[in-house]
Amino acid sequence: MSKGNVGVHPLAAHRQAREWSQAELALRAGLPRSSVSAIEAGRLTPSVTAALAVAGALGCTVEELFRPVGESAEQGIQWAWPPRLDPSRYWEAEVGGRRFLYPVESLALNSTPHDGVSQRLVSRPKGGAAFEGTLVVACCDPAAGLLAAEYARASGFRMIVLQRGGHAALDLLNRGLVHMAGLHRSTLEAQSRNAEAARAQLGEGCRLLRVADWQAGLALPAGERSRSLSAIARRRIAWAMRESGSAARECMDEALGGRTARGRVVFSHAAVAAAVRSGWAGAGVCVRISAEEEDLHFLPLRTESLDFVFAEAQMADPRIQAMIRLLRSRPQRRLLGELPGYDARATGELVRG
Repeated sequence: MSKGNVGVHPLAAHRQAREWSQAELALRAGLPRSSVSAIEAGRLTPSVTAALAVAGALGCTVEELFRPVGESAEQGIQWAWPPRLDPSRYWEAEVGGRRFLYPVESLALNSTPHDGVSQRLVSRPKGGAAFEGTLVVACCDPAAGLLAAEYARASGFRMIVLQRGGHAALDLLNRGLVHMAGLHRSTLEAQSRNAEAARAQLGEGCRLLRVADWQAGLALPAGERSRSLSAIARRRIAWAMRESGSAARECMDEALGGRTARGRVVFSHAAVAAAVRSGWAGAGVCVRISAEEEDLHFLPLRTESLDFVFAEAQMADPRIQAMIRLLRSRPQRRLLGELPGYDARATGELVRG
């Protein structure tokens, strides 16, 4: 809890962080407003049923809400992973009832200011951070920064984007370090691959939320006009390659038809396009929007489905519910459908993994 909330009941602090009235929390939890007021004032000790109801509505743990007033919430905070630099800026968020510090990364996808600065792994918070109202998403969508801005505007929550390929994103989700992981292995010809990959790494009990379908293909120099994939695959050129385990790497390997590629590994669609634009790579696999942003020639190879995977047990989390509402909204679907290579006709669909 931030320093400005010392002495405030944790239930009130969580409610105020979401800008909910007592009446709105009561409605979401199925309790009388007078009960919420009495709990926050310390006049009422909630039953187990009532405590679980308000914790579920707020998307946090009973322990977070009903620790003794004034007890420090700083206890138990841990780094999601150690920062590479010292000092290091960080964001703070709660995932699955645990509070984590995340080293700041990818400012191109995140306009969210950092919450504090650490030195020798000791944090110095700036104050006012709404860690309970932060959604942490690991994905490689180059338009995730736009989605984060719309999410904040529509929900009042904030979204932190960690740029990761599908395999790495699922690993973070499996370790309980993020709320959602982006995955785009499904294609028009194999539409269940996202669900299969999620089950293989996470087991049963996950959900998949469709963000969009998009075009993946070859980014080629602007002057390139060849439409022959086989001719390009035979050339002795340097490739901008994605990391092993990513869908883009799989797509590149299929395009090469078993030929060995030479080049360097980069870690995002934008980095692939930038490598081709700069001239050190003659080709690379990325999504259409990244190629067009660099004014490159784009040769489409397949249509993929980008899904956000999350644990079914977190379905009631208000931050996840806010993302579902956003992706199902007509303005967001229209916005996504206007991006190069994106198809929003299935955006917002929710299926079990």
